[in-house]
Amino acid sequence: MTDINIYEKEKEKLLTNLDNDCQQFFLQKGYSLEYGYAKLLKEDLQQAKIIFQNINDKDIRANWALFMISLIEGDVKFYPTYFELRNFLEIDLNILIHYFKGDYVEKIIRYADFMFTINPEVHKFIGRVLYNNGYEEQAMFFLNRAKNYFYTDPELHYLLGYIYYNKNDFENSKKSLTDCLNVLPKYFPAIDLMKKIA
Repeated sequence: MTDINIYEKEKEKLLTNLDNDCQQFFLQKGYSLEYGYAKLLKEDLQQAKIIFQNINDKDIRANWALFMISLIEGDVKFYPTYFELRNFLEIDLNILIHYFKGDYVEKIIRYADFMFTINPEVHKFIGRVLYNNGYEEQAMFFLNRAKNYFYTDPELHYLLGYIYYNKNDFENSKKSLTDCLNVLPKYFPAIDLMKKIA
């Protein structure tokens, strides 16, 4: 097995079933970012911060991880970038939910309105990850908040239409899809789902 294959196997373990062998692999092979995430998931925030600080000038994801820890600790001293929120928030919330770190998730999403000032899609990202993990009521809270803040996002209206469709609430689904198509008339997923309702 090549080093790349071993890395992929250990990375998959990090994302699904973290164990000590996985942590040791990342430490020994110099995969600092992954080792930092392993420490974060093991709730060793101090060690995770040290690891991320050592590489944050070379790795944007490490900078994001430091920001995420600052949210967890309630000690925010710097801002993430628009793209850090776009690229990493949803992924990392999903990982934290997978590892039953609900307290971390709760502390992070308390800052949703703050993060929204940097990236207006934040409420949608949070709502989508909550919905995909079975937290429908909480997801709808964030998705409706997103609609109040950033109404011109066609993907958001489509997502609401999709959720309503799966609940057999075709009236609200059609309304959300109509809102989507009013924003972006050629949004194909909305057109396709609308055909299933009609």
